[in-house]
Amino acid sequence: MKQRIITALLLTPVAIALILVTPSVWLAVPIAGLCLLACWEWTRMAGLRSSQRPLRAVLVALCALAMIALWYQANDTIGWIVIIAGCIWWPFALLWLKHFPFGAAPTREHTLLKLLAGVLVILPAWTAVMQLHRGQPAPHTWSLYALVLVWGADTFAYLAGRRWGTTKLAPAISPGKTIAGVYGAIAGSAIVAALGGWWLGVRGISLFGLVVLALIAVCFSVIGDLFESLIKRHANVKDSGTLFPGHGGACDRLDGVFAALPIFALGKYLLGL
Repeated sequence: MKQRIITALLLTPVAIALILVTPSVWLAVPIAGLCLLACWEWTRMAGLRSSQRPLRAVLVALCALAMIALWYQANDTIGWIVIIAGCIWWPFALLWLKHFPFGAAPTREHTLLKLLAGVLVILPAWTAVMQLHRGQPAPHTWSLYALVLVWGADTFAYLAGRRWGTTKLAPAISPGKTIAGVYGAIAGSAIVAALGGWWLGVRGISLFGLVVLALIAVCFSVIGDLFESLIKRHANVKDSGTLFPGHGGACDRLDGVFAALPIFALGKYLLGL
């Protein structure tokens, strides 16, 4: 826990500063770098072995090319199609969670399926965060708002789960998560969403819609967290990597973000915010 806190204290102010004031074209590079690291970790968890590093590198390079292409399409139809595809994917991920033994066997077909899932997890999220960031001049408060929702949900879930957590949420997939933690994430996020929306100048029925959207996005962040845990259980690994001391790899830190951002970006657009 001490290591987790130190890492968070060091990285959080840097992340906030980068999101708020950095031009989108500059922010795209480090965000893409984190997503590509997540791609690299995902290829291993999907079932590609260490001896297949060249193939893994090719797949990550293809993801990089896709991100470059999406950068030029983020505000156009193709970018929104990718975001919508990400939104559509997550209900299927929830169905997979209900049948968690599916895909556990290390077969070629299951590896291909998990690689496809990785594309639907990572690329829409990258497109969504850049859409949010590019859609507003500095300070880029909307993209920070979306990320703070997920960060806050994680914190409230941990605190509530530690204090009141007795009933496990999905013990076969992620033994540490509790139902109380989910309730804590939702309750805490509702407060953060309302206060943050007020600070952003959203009022009346629009503020109510924003809070509802935020809670939906947070619920999907829980699904994203569980789905990454499922992939790790299939791969028989504790963490996706060792990038962040005390926190694990890029996938471990971004799993909830990957699920929440496409939902939030599309919902914000539909609400006209």
